[in-house]
Amino acid sequence: MATECSVSVADSPTCKPHAHSPQFAFCPMCSMRGKAVTLQTVKAQAAISLRQLQLQPFWFCHSPHCPVVYFSPASGQMLTVDQVRERVYQKEPDSPDVLVCYCFQYRVGDIQLASAAERAAVIADIKAGIAADQCACELRNPQGTCCLGNVQRIAKQAPSP
Repeated sequence: MATECSVSVADSPTCKPHAHSPQFAFCPMCSMRGKAVTLQTVKAQAAISLRQLQLQPFWFCHSPHCPVVYFSPASGQMLTVDQVRERVYQKEPDSPDVLVCYCFQYRVGDIQLASAAERAAVIADIKAGIAADQCACELRNPQGTCCLGNVQRIAKQAPSP
């Protein structure tokens, strides 16, 4: 299930799965409901030999209290935060130095410490990158989908400097 990101005429971003909606699964470590990700996403993020990767469907665990990033109920395989290439925003949402936008390299702290105008500029920059087809969220973002919702949530919650 790959994603396609675009910015609509109304300037609202959309990221839609290419394939049908997947089944759901629960993380074997924390029991949180996972989100299906493509095998391509897992391969791109895995910091282990791809020969060790089971070629089964994987899900993403977004719980900040769980070390599991990807899990496969079919094979029982799990990849933890120590087995992926990137630090994962969902696992460290309060760390200012963790990336939240993996395609355009924005960190949590970049957004939290920015003025309202600077936050708006970051969001506009990401939307422009999406519109120019410069994002690769399904590969670069561990969650396998567009980061814009996460960025907008951080911007909305950020205190005014």
